[in-house]
Amino acid sequence: MEFDIVGPEAVRSGRATDAYFDRTEATLRHAGRNPRVVAEVTKEQFATGEFHVLAGLKDVAALFEGRQVDVDAVPEGRLFDGGPVLRVEGPYLEFARLETSLLGFLSHASAVATAALRVRRAAPESTVLSFGARHVHPSMTAMVERSALLAGLDGFSHVAAGDVIGREAGGTMPHALLLCFGRGNQEAAWRAFDEAVPPEVPRVALVDTFTDETDEALRAAEALGDRLDSVRVDTTGSRRGDLRHIVREVRWKLDERGFDDVDIFVSGGLDAAALRRLRDVADGFGVGGAVSNATPLDFALDIVAVDGEPTGKRGKLSGPKRVYRTPDGGHHVRPEGADPPADGEALLEPVVRDGDVVDPDAFDIDAVAARVAADADFVGFSHGVDGAE
Repeated sequence: MEFDIVGPEAVRSGRATDAYFDRTEATLRHAGRNPRVVAEVTKEQFATGEFHVLAGLKDVAALFEGRQVDVDAVPEGRLFDGGPVLRVEGPYLEFARLETSLLGFLSHASAVATAALRVRRAAPESTVLSFGARHVHPSMTAMVERSALLAGLDGFSHVAAGDVIGREAGGTMPHALLLCFGRGNQEAAWRAFDEAVPPEVPRVALVDTFTDETDEALRAAEALGDRLDSVRVDTTGSRRGDLRHIVREVRWKLDERGFDDVDIFVSGGLDAAALRRLRDVADGFGVGGAVSNATPLDFALDIVAVDGEPTGKRGKLSGPKRVYRTPDGGHHVRPEGADPPADGEALLEPVVRDGDVVDPDAFDIDAVAARVAADADFVGFSHGVDGAE
């Protein structure tokens, strides 16, 4: 049997498309029409004040590489709240069937990166790791982990995703390890882990499998001594009660016994609001579904000019546009050729020219992460009270 996965070749060839693009292509070829068009990708036509992180542009560049088109876009990692984030210009049949994949690349990665940024901003001084790979289809894990890193998360868990994006995954032990050793044998499990894994792997003991978190935390600290870096509290929601109180109690007990250098790491069903409640009592967090399960953004691609003439469907703004960032953090949309706002920075930059990727280094993870952090500060990105902007 085979996995139900659409492969890279189907994406590059345009087979990964909606069926009506097959019909459109057949009709235009039959009619001998292939106009030169300008098409724009937007979420909102005007600035809304609700900012999102643009991610997925690396995959978009790969999608258009070798195609006889020009692509301009807001640089990956910049924030946007309206107007076009990407523009494609060229013969329509050169890219018509790529629309489905183009929108998918941007919609999902941008949502995950934005969710990860909310989490990052909720606990800016804490270690925050992406634990959400298990909540998505395996074919999407590299996108999730890369988007999380772009937003500033400190690491991720998925091994194969790390192979794809050129980063090493991290992780220590699941409950399954403790369960395989059995009740009453937690010390044996922790010691075996310490003996088995490479020295560079942090010694983080899971401490909520069989007994009270404070009991297992103290037992782990006594079993591993100075080799123990952290304890991890991953208490099941049905047993959790007041998680903040549990973490504070674990901290108190560790300090009382002289284990004040042992950190506390918390995971399991956390979101931005939970991190804000816990950031002053815990040292680090693993966040899963709050990042990986982000609802894809509702991007659309619209033709705005045909053979040099502005056009557009009813309810959409016709004609090519420019977007600008002003020194006050404002985001502005202008018709192409109109005067820019005072001191406005033009955000659309060349990505592909006649099928060639202009600057492959623009998609470097560290460079994009720095761009996200700087732009989030610049526009005053806020995670909000409830974990949303």
